[in-house]
Amino acid sequence: MNRNEDSTGLHLNSCSGLRRRALLLGLLAPTLPLPALAQSGRPTAPAAGSRPLRSVLATVGMVGDVVREVSGGRVRAETLIGEGVDPHLFRPTRADIARLLAADAVFGNGHRLEGRMGDVLERVGAAGKPVVLIAEALPRAKLRTHPDYPDAADPHVWMDPTLWAEAAGAVEAALARLVPDARETFAENLARFRDRLARLDAYAQEAIGSIPQNARLLVTAHDAFGYFGARYGLEIESIQGISTESEANLASIEALVRKLVERRVPAVFAETSVPDRAVRALIEGAGARGQRVALGGNLFSDAMGRPGTYEGTYEGMIDHNVTTIARALGGRVPPRGLNGRLAA
Repeated sequence: MNRNEDSTGLHLNSCSGLRRRALLLGLLAPTLPLPALAQSGRPTAPAAGSRPLRSVLATVGMVGDVVREVSGGRVRAETLIGEGVDPHLFRPTRADIARLLAADAVFGNGHRLEGRMGDVLERVGAAGKPVVLIAEALPRAKLRTHPDYPDAADPHVWMDPTLWAEAAGAVEAALARLVPDARETFAENLARFRDRLARLDAYAQEAIGSIPQNARLLVTAHDAFGYFGARYGLEIESIQGISTESEANLASIEALVRKLVERRVPAVFAETSVPDRAVRALIEGAGARGQRVALGGNLFSDAMGRPGTYEGTYEGMIDHNVTTIARALGGRVPPRGLNGRLAA
């Protein structure tokens, strides 16, 4: 057998579409039930007479939130990469790998978002663990290309709530295989989640649509907002590429400064998981040319807010971004967003 194939004959290379589809469709046999894991990673004893909850681990917060919404507490769902951490650069420790291997299933985004974890996820799948990459469930025709990797698409699918609602179907299907007796519950939870995302999308359409035409330019630290711009009619510019591993250069910063001055754009935006040095260089460069450009706020791009807060949910993350962008660029929005729950 070729060393890059498993017993199913599917290639294990990170660029193999067959392998990705195999993981997504659950063709790998699930492991035997394991005790549910606490936050510390230690087994917890189930209540007397109850069946242990299945334990699943998501790579990033946006995926973990979908799993929690759809599962409705029928599985123990945890997230590996925490608040404010850049998944493009995340390096799993031995303890992280042990958590991945101990889970009954692993949910990720895919399309190289978890760039340095790609080989680890392949190893977890090869060990017989269901690995579900939900962005890879979407038709490629709906996705943006990835200029650096022809085998992958732009992974930032969650920036379009309509695409994220569609991707959530892969979570529901995988959970139904993991806990068959809760299949109807998962389907009902998915429908409610999609209803809320439809309301969120309508709010975003209205809020972003209120931005004056000359200011409809969103400038951020890295290229995470392409799907957002395509959905809501914003021109997107960024200092770095789709992956934060790409380097900002002086020529790109100077070109962005010229555009900010020519368009008289009032604000640019930092990201919570990316250093803001280059964004501040834009502000200083525009100021040197006589154009005042404000820091419009911090946007959630590759990580959500603090767990336990509204911004620590997918819905709150997008609400925060929409409200912050629209307000800073001259649009009309409620002071505390769609649900009145944004931090003051």
